[in-house]
Amino acid sequence: MAICRIKHVIFDVGNVFVRWSPEEIIRLTFGSECDVVGLSKQLFHSETWFAINRGELSEAQTKQAFIQHCRLTSEQAEELFFYIKESLIPLYGTLSLMQRLKAAGYSAYALTDNVHEIVSHLKARHTFWQYFDGEIISAELGCMKPGKAIFTHLLEHYQLAAGDCVFLDDVLANVEGAKQVGLHGIQFFNAAQAERQLRELGLIF
Repeated sequence: MAICRIKHVIFDVGNVFVRWSPEEIIRLTFGSECDVVGLSKQLFHSETWFAINRGELSEAQTKQAFIQHCRLTSEQAEELFFYIKESLIPLYGTLSLMQRLKAAGYSAYALTDNVHEIVSHLKARHTFWQYFDGEIISAELGCMKPGKAIFTHLLEHYQLAAGDCVFLDDVLANVEGAKQVGLHGIQFFNAAQAERQLRELGLIF
């Protein structure tokens, strides 16, 4: 049996540590009577939203862009970002999983497509961030998953060997992107499933 080389567990944040549900954010902001799916795509799959995730726009600038290009009122833009942040509730079991991995000697890193102001909110509101040994945030780097650059930057910045790492993300395309640069990858559905698959890879914790 091959010896497990994995020493580092790399976590996405949205839908791994906290819920990320664009359609629920739309319902909370605009009500269930609106075109929830269509408006979710219009806002959260827009070049404006990608730009704030790459750090090219601030939250204030993004609100203004939504007002100008998506015909939101100023009040709706404020409400939208209120619910973006307040809907990020913790997901059961992931913090415990990371704590047990850390106690067993594995290091933990965050790799997230995320926004400066949202990351600040998460750090102020939740305790899980303190357990990371390092973090890579798209808004600080200027690129996003599943592109090769963000994974390569993580490996180079923290001097990690790709084969020593496993990446957990709820989006399959991002997992495949990690595998393209040599990381092990697990699509995350919930903490219990992720734990089973980590153990199947040979991690002991």
